Parts: sequence; C-alpha cells; structure tokens
Amino acid sequence: MISAPYVAALLMANPVLLAVLLAVIIFLLWRFRRQSASERRHRRYRATAERVYTRLRQLSGDGQRMSYLRKINPYVFEELLLLAFERQGYAVQRNASYSGDGGLDGRVHINGECWLIQAKRYSRAITPSHVQDFDALLTRMGQRGLFIHTGRTGQKSRAVSSGSQQLMIISGQRLLALLAGKPFKEFSL
Repeated sequence: MISAPYVAALLMANPVLLAVLLAVIIFLLWRFRRQSASERRHRRYRATAERVYTRLRQLSGDGQRMSYLRKINPYVFEELLLLAFERQGYAVQRNASYSGDGGLDGRVHINGECWLIQAKRYSRAITPSHVQDFDALLTRMGQRGLFIHTGRTGQKSRAVSSGSQQLMIISGQRLLALLAGKPFKEFSL
C-alpha cells in the first residue's frame, strides 16, 4: 500500500502531476455540483412540457386540446411552445428565469431572424394592454415577435396586431397547428 507521506512527497516533487490532480478534482466538483432551485424547476417544467406535447397528440379533438392547454401551468406552456419550435428544427433561447422576464418568454431563430416570444395561457379573451406592452417591447428592441396564447383574440387586440409591422398573434387553429408539428412557415410568415 502506498503511504500518504509518499504520495505527498511525489506530488511536491512533480508539480505537473499536482496540477493535473487538482484539475481533475475541480472538474469532478463542478460536474457533480448541486443544481440550484431554478435549474431544477426549469428541468421539471421542460419534462412536463414533453409529456404535454405527447398528450396533445392523443386527444381526439381541437376543443379538447385547447381546453387541456388552458389548464396547464403557464411556465409549462412557455416550455411547450419552445419545445414545438425546437422539434421543427429552429434554434431557441430560453430565459434564465420564468418570472420577472419583462414580457419576454424566449426567442426563436427563424430564417436567420430572431423572433421574441410572449406566451400567455388565458382561458378568456386576451388583454389588449398585454399585446400593446409586447408591441412596445418589440419596438424598443427593434425585433419582431410572436404573441402566442390560448385565449380568444378580441377586436382591440386584433387592431393592435394589425397596426404593427413586427407583431404576430398566434392562437386557436394556428397554435394547434404549431403544436401538431406543422411547419411554422406554412401558416404564418
């Protein structure tokens, strides 16, 4: 058996060996570090979004699908949308946190252009002020965006969307088409 003093002397005599050993220890500590609550929550919501994505395909009608979407956790809905874009081969960027995101729930790169995403899980009509706030964010950032929701789009919200060059609202049949895997470019751009 090798004694501790012998190993200590060997490491002191060979600084390269000591550096390699320290690098391995640091790597192992980093690799097996404890995840933060936020990281665990993100992982849990992403796993739930995977299950919802599968479940939606099993439901028989569009009414059932919309009703199901209106009942899921709002953060799972955000992850579900990002997952749908990923499944179509688009690159997505997730936010580090779900709340306090300033109205931005993620980004998707479509045809070389970055689109900002605002996801809202409504059971009723969407609030026009939410659409206006998102449109203002898009104007400030100089980018285009997708306001994706499960509710109904009222006249005032449609007016905001139609008056904006950078904002597109996706809901109803277009939302279900996106989640069913229909290529995004076919029904919206």
